[in-house]
Amino acid sequence: MGIVATDAAAVPAFPEGATVVRRDTLKGKVWSATPYRVIRDTGAELAVALWPGVEMLSPSTWIEWLRTGDDAVRKQAIPNLAAGRWALGPWVWQNTTVLARFEPGQHFSVSQFFDPQGHPRAWYIDFIRPCQRTADGFDTLDLLVDLVVAADLSAHRWKDEDEYAQGRRLGLIDDALHRRVEAARQHVMSLVESRQGPFAEDWSSWRRDPSWPLPALPSRLNGQALILGDH
Repeated sequence: MGIVATDAAAVPAFPEGATVVRRDTLKGKVWSATPYRVIRDTGAELAVALWPGVEMLSPSTWIEWLRTGDDAVRKQAIPNLAAGRWALGPWVWQNTTVLARFEPGQHFSVSQFFDPQGHPRAWYIDFIRPCQRTADGFDTLDLLVDLVVAADLSAHRWKDEDEYAQGRRLGLIDDALHRRVEAARQHVMSLVESRQGPFAEDWSSWRRDPSWPLPALPSRLNGQALILGDH
């Protein structure tokens, strides 16, 4: 996930341990909101952490699918997004610690997932709109398709190609954006195969500061309500 500030000088680097909020937004409405703790912010990379117990806001269809496993519910989320009609609900992150890296201007983010004992489970690459940095975090939009890579980078699989195709049909991803996603996919695969970029650094030894409380969503962001528009 790239971070692009409209006025970079107006948004200083986030200090280690600060809470930042990622909002996925479409046409002024919030699709999801997730708080993280900052690991580092160099300007060239923002690295953040999320672990079990963190509460976020997610689409109700996604929450219902996770609770029931009903694939029909999952498939309804994309038409809801395209139509601008959805409800948000609270969801508590479970089971894994996530370290996520976001770079300026990129159409992807790279995360490492770890089990409760701190052992690496997998790499996870989200394809997204480049993020816009805000005073409280950043705004972006997940572009539906994902790449899952083995912890040792020995294998990979593409995930949610059906959702991406559905998003294309419904106009969420136009031809120009599709070309940028395709270029990002090729770039990520070259990084995986060469073990460069984010894949050159293994954070298996990372442990969060025990004094850090769970990151939490504030009631307001950037001087306005967290959730914009009708929801």
